[in-house]
Amino acid sequence: MNIQTITPEELHAMDPDTRILVDIRSENDYALDTIPGAIRIPRNELIAIRPDGASAVPDTPSPSNAAGSDKNSAQSDSSELNRQASVQSDAASKAPRLPRDRKIVVFCMSGFLSREPVEKLIAAGYDAVLLDGGYGNWLLHQMQKDIGNEEKREQAEKSLRKRFKHEIMGKFVKAIVDYQLLQPNDHIAVCISGGKDSMLMAMCFRELKRRNKIPFEVTYLCMNPGYSDATLGMIRTNADILGIPLTIFETHIFDAVDNIPKSPCYICARMRRGYLYQKAKELGCNKIALGHHYDDVIETTLMSILYSGQVQTMMPKLHSIHFEGMELIRPLYLIREKDIKAWRDLNGLHFIRCACHFTDLCSLEDQGSEVSKRLEARELIAQLKKSTPAVEGNIFRSMDNVYLSAVTGYKDQSGTRHSFLDNY
Repeated sequence: MNIQTITPEELHAMDPDTRILVDIRSENDYALDTIPGAIRIPRNELIAIRPDGASAVPDTPSPSNAAGSDKNSAQSDSSELNRQASVQSDAASKAPRLPRDRKIVVFCMSGFLSREPVEKLIAAGYDAVLLDGGYGNWLLHQMQKDIGNEEKREQAEKSLRKRFKHEIMGKFVKAIVDYQLLQPNDHIAVCISGGKDSMLMAMCFRELKRRNKIPFEVTYLCMNPGYSDATLGMIRTNADILGIPLTIFETHIFDAVDNIPKSPCYICARMRRGYLYQKAKELGCNKIALGHHYDDVIETTLMSILYSGQVQTMMPKLHSIHFEGMELIRPLYLIREKDIKAWRDLNGLHFIRCACHFTDLCSLEDQGSEVSKRLEARELIAQLKKSTPAVEGNIFRSMDNVYLSAVTGYKDQSGTRHSFLDNY
């Protein structure tokens, strides 16, 4: 079927009274940010629409359901798919129908998951079109208006020195000092994925460099593992807005892991790290810096117990096994994710989330187990916090308070297993 697409520029030129914007991304993604005036209709409900146009649509086109323009963050296309095969007939008969006298503009994150819903709408007699590049491309179009905006960059820098002096910069410096992450004359490859965490880390390193307390060099390294043009454009645009000079190199990791049936996220992460080590070493760096934060640490600690049957955590620094002389450091180790989000939102910044091919497909093929396990751990911690407010800090500190005399067994650095019976 020949499907018509419209660009963000064409969408902007349209009379709002002549079209309906339909966001098919997840409820969480929609709540965080969407195109102003868009309504949310789950993808499965558009696919199940009948030729007469009836469908169960809980999010009806009304002013109260239209999203405003002050929401934040660029989202990955993790569309919500209801596992039910069909909608109850009585609910469908009562559900409101999309107007046939307006153009229906459907969008997901990248455009990949919008095609089938548009085909179904056209088959049902609607004037439906696909937004070229999805929400990501629309957001990129909006972001490019801020390129060269010195005031926005200065505000982002100033907020680290003032508003987030303690919550972010103070904890950034504390992690570097407490865990001895930075030594004089180090050359750090600050690894930029394009998300909020790595972009903030780059800003913190630049602020630390400005203070000139420790002599060190920094390279802002960005690997393109196969991003879409819109995603890569968003990374470049944010770097321009924030004044971060990127060194970008190409790989084909996404294509390589596309057909891996099990643990694609784990294999992708290992491959990405290997390429980052290799490129950083070529550029004369002796360390790579990753943007994992405090919340990542406690979630990983809990996941290792619940899903792997072992006690281990995400370390603040590691020696590379395969790249001699290289180290990995995590300078955001003590920084809370809520403070990173607050910095992002205060400065009106938009960053990508995971933008791989697998993210587009995991909901369709029920393969998102690795992502869902982290979400389960996050939700469990949030639930426990209601009755035990100190639970996050307790999980974090537990890795500093391991009593070997109170465990039945452990492995040393060489991997040799020891039992409490050895010295009983």
